[in-house]
Amino acid sequence: MADMDDRGFKKAELVMFNPAAPNIQSGVNLVERDTCPNGYQLVDPDRSGKKTQFDLVELAQQVEKADQFTRATAGSKLTVIAEQVRFLQDQARKVLEEARLNALLHKTSCNFKKIPGKTYYVYKQKKNPDEEFLSMISPEEWGAAGPEFVAGYRLEFDMSWTELKDLDRRTNETALINKILDTNTSDLKFSFLPSQYQAN
Repeated sequence: MADMDDRGFKKAELVMFNPAAPNIQSGVNLVERDTCPNGYQLVDPDRSGKKTQFDLVELAQQVEKADQFTRATAGSKLTVIAEQVRFLQDQARKVLEEARLNALLHKTSCNFKKIPGKTYYVYKQKKNPDEEFLSMISPEEWGAAGPEFVAGYRLEFDMSWTELKDLDRRTNETALINKILDTNTSDLKFSFLPSQYQAN
């Protein structure tokens, strides 16, 4: 038995240190052994729980692989969160731009009371082109002699403004919202809920 030492362990060949290999001392946490649990020694501690250095290397590799998977999982989740943050930033930017436009249109000069649901048109003043005014008269009604047309907007019932080119989209959104609000809650069915949670 030349390949066994005096303690009964199998002798291994001498291996040169590889700095790229996992560090067993820092990468693996072994459970501390209790040779006498509750004061009773059940087995011979010298004959039980023996591990070779190859088992420790395998355990260290497993810990390293688990670390890689953990980092990959956390990285993918953080990527999703980053995409959501970018989306929310875009939404916040749109909200701020709409609020600025709404405030600007409400402060634009006009000589009448604005009524929700009606369409109004923005023109440049002839005497001072840097100044704009709001009118109920469309460019077609003004004709060629009218002032320079800027844009047309509809005043919504929430006192926001919708540009004429976006009217179809806004109308479709409003119709969809009204349809949802008019739907009886007992008629709603959510396919992702089990049957016992559906409204009766």
